[in-house]
Amino acid sequence: MAKDTHYATGRRKTAVARVWLLPGSGSIQVNNKGCKEYFSSDLAETTITKPLLITNTQGKFDIKATVTGGGISAQAEAIRHGIARALLLADPEHRVPLKKAGFLTRDPRAKERKKYGLAAARKRFQYSKR
Repeated sequence: MAKDTHYATGRRKTAVARVWLLPGSGSIQVNNKGCKEYFSSDLAETTITKPLLITNTQGKFDIKATVTGGGISAQAEAIRHGIARALLLADPEHRVPLKKAGFLTRDPRAKERKKYGLAAARKRFQYSKR
């Protein structure tokens, strides 16, 4: 890959995104599809582009991402995390605004595991007196 390429990994719940930042015009590709084609909602696209808006680098980088696992929202947030980490590699001065927005911190919240004797993680079966 080129010298100006920056790679980072982003994670959220069970979603893992591998993100490459290339100098370009601002196109976003997710799993070899356009961003609007891969994510049907506009909310996912705004989530992905927030680190670029905060650092005023929108239109300066092409983004290529491969994402696996999780749902649509978790995948979008994993890509956002990866973009923020790659922007930090591109220019260390972006750390302050990205850190303030909370994009450099991996969100540790995940689904709690199911426990034996219960219907779900904490939900109990219906109690019947007779």
